[in-house]
Amino acid sequence: MIHLARHGQTAYNAEGRFQGHLPVPLDDTGRAQARALAERVADVDLRALVCSPLARARETADIVAERIGLAPEDDARFAETDTGDWTGRSFAEIRAENPEGFRRFEVSDPTFRYPGGESFAEQSDRVQAGLRDLRAHAEKLPALVVCHRGVIRLALAAITGDHTAGGREIANATLVTV
Repeated sequence: MIHLARHGQTAYNAEGRFQGHLPVPLDDTGRAQARALAERVADVDLRALVCSPLARARETADIVAERIGLAPEDDARFAETDTGDWTGRSFAEIRAENPEGFRRFEVSDPTFRYPGGESFAEQSDRVQAGLRDLRAHAEKLPALVVCHRGVIRLALAAITGDHTAGGREIANATLVTV
């Protein structure tokens, strides 16, 4: 069994900005969410704690690790999408400038590519490879993977076979079992 958890809130989440691979830390709300996540998983049987190496996911994983006693292992396959030229820009700005591109982002259209960045299909391939590798190592299961909204959305889309499942909202510090 693999549990996926979205990182705690950052200022960029609160402001509605694309973070991509920026090293954005958790804000105070995000740290509180990470502590609450740690309490939720404290009684879950876990053998491994894996995380995206991006700052917000690693900070969340470190808070969880302190509570559950497992050292986080970085795996770049669980990093957020490289948002390219949209990185640092607001959702409102992109929606006004490129409504069709923003709509495709919202539903995680697998053919969508961030201008100057990664496509959802490419990201999905790396996420699925990471999940396959985890499943192939029974000694690491059950595992918790601290990652990003995009990672969870694409994992759900692949599991259901419905790419529109990628349009689901995944709140900060949400826990999803796949």
